[in-house]
Amino acid sequence: MFKLDNKIAVITGGGSGIGKAISILFGLQGATVCIIDINDESEMVVEHIRHTSGKAFFYKCNISSQEEVKNIVQEIIQQHAAIDILVNNAGVAHVGTAENTSAEDFERLINVNIKGVYNCLHEVLPFMKQKGGNILNMASVAALVGLNDRFAYSATKGAVIAMTLSVAKDFLAYNIRCNSISPGRVHTPFVDGFLAKNYPGKEAEMFDKLSKTQPIGRMGKPEEIAQLALYLCSEEASFITGCDYPIDGGFVKLNT
Repeated sequence: MFKLDNKIAVITGGGSGIGKAISILFGLQGATVCIIDINDESEMVVEHIRHTSGKAFFYKCNISSQEEVKNIVQEIIQQHAAIDILVNNAGVAHVGTAENTSAEDFERLINVNIKGVYNCLHEVLPFMKQKGGNILNMASVAALVGLNDRFAYSATKGAVIAMTLSVAKDFLAYNIRCNSISPGRVHTPFVDGFLAKNYPGKEAEMFDKLSKTQPIGRMGKPEEIAQLALYLCSEEASFITGCDYPIDGGFVKLNT
């Protein structure tokens, strides 16, 4: 079950955190993994996949640039002839309210979290229409409940869920499924960096405090998010489209 043999999977932001876990798992399950990322560290993920499971390729790209995305997608098509799976995982975060979020930061989040997803959809869908495919967008619980100091981030992730529904509706006739995942707090390098920057000397204390905001009592693991991504992109999920899946240790439903 959940095999991705002979599937070409494009994963944005596949070099770290959740994207890295998805890339490695998809490679283990037989997919040819095409990582689109702005960071060169993705090369190490590609080498790991090649040494442990199968085929992987790295394409350096700023997803907020439609021209760059267009060129990379064309390169992937030339090399692999198709794109069967698109995981729009790349994104950036920001801490702030509507009052203290700068115009520059707000625009940065829109360019990556919204325009970046649009750019990938816009360039991949014409090829995916030829034989169908699966699209998975990474949203967040920040789109589902009110969170302190997450104004811009919440706005962009709300847009991701809306785009998911729209794509699912518009491309049903082409055998294209589109779903999204809304993780709660997940222990990634971003969390460690955030704590080190904002709570120097109190990292362990704040990590414990943040962990306990999930009713289940801990943060999620990137690998746990990857398992859900694998299911939604597999043939076993062929009856699922237009859905958002919170994976949050009970945060949305059990905290309200």
